[in-house]
Amino acid sequence: MPADKNVEDFLFTYNNDFYNKARQLRSLIISTLPNIIEQLDIPAKMVAYCYGRKYAEMICTIIPSKKGLKLGFYKGTEILDPHQLLKGTGKLSRYIEIKSGEQINSPVVKQLLEDALAAYKQRVLANTFTS
Repeated sequence: MPADKNVEDFLFTYNNDFYNKARQLRSLIISTLPNIIEQLDIPAKMVAYCYGRKYAEMICTIIPSKKGLKLGFYKGTEILDPHQLLKGTGKLSRYIEIKSGEQINSPVVKQLLEDALAAYKQRVLANTFTS
């Protein structure tokens, strides 16, 4: 997937360290989630990654925050987290705080993305049989 200039411009408004980590995380997401759709949500100040235009089709998000960079997971409560990296107390979503490029390249973060995709596929399959 070619880089979306609008997403690049959005990420570039943050400091250089954030921008570099966000680009690295973005690359991992795109390479791990086949045919994922990248959507910039300026009012929410995030970049969403989904397989459709509905909120329920979202897998994850890149979220800038005052503390730094977060990788958010829609329905993160459905994802196995043996390393206990996922944070948050919401009913559905969870996130991890991205501290370094090494963390982004760790097998654990890639596994969380793969597990989020597997959970999404299970939801789609369950909806197919209940519809």
